[in-house]
Amino acid sequence: MGLGRTHAVSLLGLQGAMVEIEADVGSGLPAFILIGLPDAALGEANHRVRAAATNAGCPLPGHKITINLSPASLPKHGSGFDLGIAVAALAAAGSISAESIERVVHLGELGLDGRLRPIPGILPAVLSLVRAGYETVMVPTGNVDEASLVPGVRVVGVTSLLDAAIWHGGEFQPEPLEPILQPSLAKLGHEDSDLADVIGNDDAVGAMLAAAAGGHHVFLLGPPGAGKTMLAARLPGLLPDLPPEAAIEVSSIRSLSGLPVGRSLATRPPFENPHHTASAAALIGGGSGVIRPGAAARASHGVLFLDEAPEFTATALDALRQPLESGVITIHRANAVAHYPGSFQLIMAANPCPCGQWGAKDSDCTCAPNARRRYLARISGPLLDRIDIQLRVHRITSTQLRLADENTRLSTADARARVAEARAAARARLAHTPWTLNSQVPGAWLRGPAARLGQSTTTSIDRALERGGITMRGYDRVLRLGWTLADLDGATIPSADHIGRALYLRKAMSS
Repeated sequence: MGLGRTHAVSLLGLQGAMVEIEADVGSGLPAFILIGLPDAALGEANHRVRAAATNAGCPLPGHKITINLSPASLPKHGSGFDLGIAVAALAAAGSISAESIERVVHLGELGLDGRLRPIPGILPAVLSLVRAGYETVMVPTGNVDEASLVPGVRVVGVTSLLDAAIWHGGEFQPEPLEPILQPSLAKLGHEDSDLADVIGNDDAVGAMLAAAAGGHHVFLLGPPGAGKTMLAARLPGLLPDLPPEAAIEVSSIRSLSGLPVGRSLATRPPFENPHHTASAAALIGGGSGVIRPGAAARASHGVLFLDEAPEFTATALDALRQPLESGVITIHRANAVAHYPGSFQLIMAANPCPCGQWGAKDSDCTCAPNARRRYLARISGPLLDRIDIQLRVHRITSTQLRLADENTRLSTADARARVAEARAAARARLAHTPWTLNSQVPGAWLRGPAARLGQSTTTSIDRALERGGITMRGYDRVLRLGWTLADLDGATIPSADHIGRALYLRKAMSS
């Protein structure tokens, strides 16, 4: 009897900390003691590990077994430590090589039959251990494809604890078992939507094009049937493929959320559409015990669509204000702070009143003026001030439907090509800066010597600022949108027309 030592990974947000697992088998009455700040799920590992080892054919000794998870001050969560605890105990008992397990990081949950179950968060965990200098990781067979997405690491997939013990030099008789696999990756339905399906609403189509080209946020106001949801669902298709760094981040968040990742990194921007009953924790992230990413984090590098936005709670909506400014979601708890990426594009859609008919042709709206004002006031002014494009969307008429020419409507493929050209122009202009999109550029830089526009170009927004029509933040956002419109038109610098159109897209909702 002796000491066994190996390593696992504890995740907090997308950041992983290495945890040393020590096992000691000593004299005394049979017991399995787990120390080192485990949570409830991890605290039950003693029952899973002992039963799994017995049923797998590599039982633990009937002695006092003490497991220490170090550093002891770091909270540990989840069942992903099961495999590491089991092999450390077997090494301490002398059943497998202690030197072998010390060179390998172990991740996986044990079933009572000894098989290993896939766990969430494998991709960020493997990324963390590679950064820490480890070269070999042992994972459940169902997680092999995901772990193999990380270059520079040797991935060992095992079906059961018995297979792991044999790999580490244990003299056991192998028994073939059916591995537990991850569910298949579901196809994303919004990729089938084409922008050419949108009839009429040329201003809204142009707004979506500008939003995609510059990474701008959008608020669409209009009655039911005006096409708000249709427009929002087509925005992800206008966005270019994800660059490698963003693909790793998006795939890591999917993995941490328990969603299947597949055999390749995500290449298309995500689309999240939470229901209006979602809480602030569901929208931003949180939870008791384990801090999980919310819909906003899952939408990072993609689109977060809030349909019926006034129906969300004020707390949930206002929680978006900080990520919209910083691009980072920060969740504070008493014993930890988790950070998630929050660089999503927000699209909000709302009806103009509780019944939805205000402003529509032949409207039979019965809402009182105070009711209409209270309804839209559920979206706070500070949140709206962070939305670059605020547009009113109208229902199409029968005449527009009859005159719609399918050959003149912009398709998603053509629109994506225009967006790619506009983004390339912005990247070239911002090559010597930390930014790549117009929406990321701070107002001080836009108003500074590097990008200052002439007074004749900014007359419209200067007048709007003086009259209180826009705030200083709104002034800067109009400038950003003006540069995006210039990039779409192939202009090297915005003209007065570009700034005027940007101001219209900013204020059209209130017109």
